[in-house]
Amino acid sequence: MEITKKSRNQLRLQNIIFIILFSAIIGLLAWLSNKYYFESDWTRNNRNTLSDVSVKLLEKMPAAVKITTFIPDGNLAANSKYIKELVAKYQKYKEDISLEIINPDIDPDLVRQLKVTNYGEVVVEYQGRSEHITQLKEETLTNTLQRLLRQGERRLLFVSGHGERKPNGVANFDWGSFSEKLNIKGIRTELLALYETPDIPEAAAIVIASPQANFLPGEVKLIVDYVKAGGNLLWVHEPGQSMHGLQPLADYLGINFHPGTIVDPTAQMMNVKDPSFSIITNYPAHSITRDFQYISIFPRAVAIKHHAEDNNWLASAFLQTVPRSWSETGVLRGGIDYNADKDVVGPLTIGLSLTRKENAKNQDKTLAGKLKKQRIVILGDGDFLSNTYLGNQGNLNLGHNIINWISNDDNFISIPSSTAVDTQLNISDLMGAVIGLFFLIILPLALLAGGTWIWYKRRSA
Repeated sequence: MEITKKSRNQLRLQNIIFIILFSAIIGLLAWLSNKYYFESDWTRNNRNTLSDVSVKLLEKMPAAVKITTFIPDGNLAANSKYIKELVAKYQKYKEDISLEIINPDIDPDLVRQLKVTNYGEVVVEYQGRSEHITQLKEETLTNTLQRLLRQGERRLLFVSGHGERKPNGVANFDWGSFSEKLNIKGIRTELLALYETPDIPEAAAIVIASPQANFLPGEVKLIVDYVKAGGNLLWVHEPGQSMHGLQPLADYLGINFHPGTIVDPTAQMMNVKDPSFSIITNYPAHSITRDFQYISIFPRAVAIKHHAEDNNWLASAFLQTVPRSWSETGVLRGGIDYNADKDVVGPLTIGLSLTRKENAKNQDKTLAGKLKKQRIVILGDGDFLSNTYLGNQGNLNLGHNIINWISNDDNFISIPSSTAVDTQLNISDLMGAVIGLFFLIILPLALLAGGTWIWYKRRSA
């Protein structure tokens, strides 16, 4: 092709047009990248992305959040980047979260005002309330926001003195681990000795957790009077046990317990050898189990029966076994079959909620304004929240939902508990020695031998 002046000008014009269009495209992409963005987190457990638990919590917080951290100049560069990146994850879903990093050596008055005692301490403020954090990470910040949103600490009183499960106990039978989780979320658990007090103190609810000995008549009267006055209650009963003197309470609530222990064939289908384990995968419509998508496991559960007659309570089952389950009255040993003459066929209720009817008859006058808020939960098993079984499937989340419901904290029912993925590798001393021997001695010698052999072959060629 002959190069002429005209073709040269055309080529130059094409180059100019290309540069202009290319620059325009780059500028347009830069503008689009500032206005729109896309993020993808490929890390394990999405650790660089805010969890669904935190996002759901932020959606329930209408007011602004202020976060103040106190870092001296010497540690500013090392810590401020991490703090800004963590808070930015929250700001992505809630724009009115503000972060302020202050040098405590320069502003001692603010340090005294906020009662800061350590370098690196973080103060989180929401609607006039505040909490302090010493280790800032997503789990602690989300739990702090949840406590601030709760508008005051809740208190659960565990009835004691009759062999009940202890909220601070470490035995397999006790609820110590569950209580620790509740304390983190602003729900304090305490023991209540009915024989030491003429009246039950004000609390979110009282808990009767699987008593093993009989109540005194005066203690039963205290509990019944407490319920009559509008108090919330969580009552946990176990199979094969008597009422331990609580029959007047059962009569007032209109409930009873079927004899025997529930046998659920679903457990056997999932390779659970113990026939007394009940596994629930589908839940009736209820506020406690709203959006609940976890399996829950109940070792040795008893079925709850509610009387159909009008007794001023609205009853709703939120935990039910499958229709092919039954309440076995015989010995749970060897071959177990359903006996139509003795056993009760499913579906069976092991979780029942009671609320007051708005038009309840024969109401105590002291209940004015309290009936709509009074909530009772009856459970046919307490092992699912014990130290042994708390970590199984959705037991912990279900327990939180139950406590939140009876505490009238419906905003927290759909917020599951966050758990960290176990990334720790536990190996024996022997395996550690073998791994060290392989990587420190055998592998380097193998590489050295291979390299020497290749060098020798090439030299000999």
